[in-house]
This record gives sequence, C-alpha cells and structure tokens, in this order.
Amino acid sequence: MTPKIYFYEDDELIDICKDNVFKAVFTRNTPSSQGALSRLVSALIGREVSIIAINANEPPIDNIRDRQIRFDINCRAENGELVNVEMSFNPVYFEPVRFEFYAGKLFTGQDIRGDEKSYNDLKMAYQIAILAKERFFPDEDFFHSFEYFDPVRLVTLSGRSRIVTLELSKLDKVIKKPTEEMTLSEKWAIYFRYLTDKSKRIIINEIMEKEEGIAMASEVLIKISKDEEERFRLMSEEKNRLDLQSYIVEAKRKGRQEGHQEGRLEGRLEGRLEGRLEGYQEIVEMLKSGKSPEEIIENYEKSNN
Repeated sequence: MTPKIYFYEDDELIDICKDNVFKAVFTRNTPSSQGALSRLVSALIGREVSIIAINANEPPIDNIRDRQIRFDINCRAENGELVNVEMSFNPVYFEPVRFEFYAGKLFTGQDIRGDEKSYNDLKMAYQIAILAKERFFPDEDFFHSFEYFDPVRLVTLSGRSRIVTLELSKLDKVIKKPTEEMTLSEKWAIYFRYLTDKSKRIIINEIMEKEEGIAMASEVLIKISKDEEERFRLMSEEKNRLDLQSYIVEAKRKGRQEGHQEGRLEGRLEGRLEGRLEGYQEIVEMLKSGKSPEEIIENYEKSNN
C-alpha cells in the first residue's frame, strides 16, 4: 500500500508536465513508478492493464540527462498490447497528424510473420498524448479516443489502434466538480494540470487519497524533488533547452527583420532539431559537454561549409 501522501500549500513541486519530469516519474524501476504508469494507462484506455516493460528503443531510464532525447514512454502491457505515452508541453499545430503517423507505426511494427500467425494475432496499439497547453479540437471535451470510423453512416471499423488525447487546457468545468464525481481520466487530468497550483492543493490531496496510482506518481515526484542532485539535473536540462530555444527564436526574428545570414543559419539548426533525431542527439551531447548555444551554432556553421 502506498504511504499516505499530502501536499501543503507552501510545498514547492516540480511541474510533472515538463517532458523530462514526466518521464522521470513514470519510467523508474520501482513498484511505485511502474504501478503509477499501469494505472495511468488503464484510466485512459478504459480498462485495467498491467505495464510490464519499457521497450528497448528508449534511452536508458537510469540516465536522467538522456531523457532529453525522447520524451515518450513506449511500453508493453502484460497481454502484449502496445502503448506509447507522451507529454507534449508545447504541442505544435501538426500534432494530430503526427499522432496518426506514430499510431500507425506502433500498430504495424508488430511481427506476425510465420506459418502459425495471422492478422488476428495483432494486439491493440494505443498512442496516448497529454497536451499541456494548446487546444486542437473544437469541442469543449478534454478527453478524446479516436479510431477508424465512417462519420456518415456512423459505423466503426472496430480496429485495434487508438489515439487517445487529453487537452489540459479544457478543465475549467471539471475542476469545479466534487472529486467523488470525477472519472479516473478526469482525476489524472486535474492532477497534471493543477499539481503546481498552490490554490488547488486541497483538491489534489483529495484526488491522491482516492486514486492510488496518482498517489504512487506523487511518491516518486517527492523523491525527485528532494533529491538535490537530480533536481539540479532536471533544472539544468530545462535551462539548456530554454536557452537554446530562446537563442533560435531570437535569431529567427533577427533574420526576418534584418535579413542577416545568422537568422538563416538558426533556421537550419531548427530544422535539424525538428527533423533529424541524429542531429538532435548531437546537440544534446554538446549541451552535456557544457557548450553554449552560441558554440553549438558555430559548430554547425563550420560543418555546413
């Protein structure tokens, strides 16, 4: 049983919606972390599953700095179903089509070759995205579960892939509900959105008391918050990311305003960040080595000449 967790109004908590913190909480090799992930997935797909493995293509979960490479959690349930969970702190306009792309890759990545296998051996595949800030869908519902569907005849294909989204910007009405009337998905969404809001601590405490998975996630978060070395690493990652992001944005603005070559070079670097994992990994390694954003830009300028 998870120890009783209680947050006071003056407690300073790390924002679990930050990509590296989210992954740090849900990918540790501890019963609390694994239990929290299983209960989160169960709440969002609508039935109980047990997550038993983080797939090998993820960065090592014991190296907190490598979490800057990828922020999704690619895992497998006890029944063989595949789940990809990601926190999008600053989602961009093409997120919905990106979800569709990766849901397809997750589903079709299953191996059914062999004389004893058929398409019926394919397992369910879930692409789960928690969208921290932006709104993407025109209705006021924060939760959506998408599947192949004929919208004219109202017939579902009943396929085995799903895209599940939580839009945390749509919780203004949900937060006003009594916690005993909230669904599991609503409790998790409120937890993610309002954890660091000190005015909502009473509600967060009530939710933790009612949902053990959320209490488990909080137990891990508290350990991270109290571990000064790990907290420093998380803050350093965030600082480096924001420094580089700000440098790119300002250079792009300068390039648009003055037509300077520096702006175009920054644009090429941004293209590498968004379009090439290999280039992203190189940038992460340079950040780890202590190079400044200016030195990173200079290195790329030399490599392109």
